[in-house]
Amino acid sequence: MNTKELKKFFKEHLVPSKLYKVGGHHKNRVCLAKTENGWEVFFQDKKERIGVINFPDEASACDKMKEELRKMMEQLYGVTWAPAR
Repeated sequence: MNTKELKKFFKEHLVPSKLYKVGGHHKNRVCLAKTENGWEVFFQDKKERIGVINFPDEASACDKMKEELRKMMEQLYGVTWAPAR
């Protein structure tokens, strides 16, 4: 999965865009960003990045972000999609 496919997945599964930012950072969102050494998934709190996880490839970062948003949707709204097996 790449970032374009991830955005499409989130749209198809009605994930509110206020929960995430693909391709950068935005306060109070789970973010996925490209770095010099690969990719990062993190939560952006105002000015601080929390829980930064680094990945060597785009697919791994997308999978992690998808999983984090699945858990967040379940906690906030009580609905989600079935996790990948």
